[in-house]
Amino acid sequence: MPRRLRLALSLVLGLALLLVTSPARASALVTVLRYDASRAAEFVSAVNQAAQIWNASVTNVRLVAGTPAHFVVTADNGWPRTQPTSLGRGTIWMGRQATSQGYNPVRIAAHEIGHILGLPDRRTGLCSDLMSGSSAPVSCTNANPSAAERAAVERNFAGTAAPQVEFGRLYVNR
Repeated sequence: MPRRLRLALSLVLGLALLLVTSPARASALVTVLRYDASRAAEFVSAVNQAAQIWNASVTNVRLVAGTPAHFVVTADNGWPRTQPTSLGRGTIWMGRQATSQGYNPVRIAAHEIGHILGLPDRRTGLCSDLMSGSSAPVSCTNANPSAAERAAVERNFAGTAAPQVEFGRLYVNR
């Protein structure tokens, strides 16, 4: 076989292989979201722990501390709340009012990050449901998302489902 023909054939086969494997690679992409907890005061550690919990729970999104940030976490004296502006973006306020009443700061941070990841409040009252928020007892320290919550975040970042959170809405964890 002439050298030019072998080269052309190799090129065509290589391109065909790329086209066949590209969809599989696209579905394995991970969205990296940077967060800035520099204004979270005494809650910085809780926010970092919550980010690690989400990182251990889902595969197609990764939370890393850094700037410029996709979402910002701030401490204040109000009730914890989040305003997602789009999927993966927004502002979290770690309000001291809830922790002064005994709510767990890591659970609060993981819950609020859940809003950033596209999850709405679910007032089930169950400690096993992270997005049940303050409807679960004050004694609840579970900061891990349920299987349904993990699956919803995976679908949100795979683009196979519309996030159930309303962007621009202020979610107050009361």
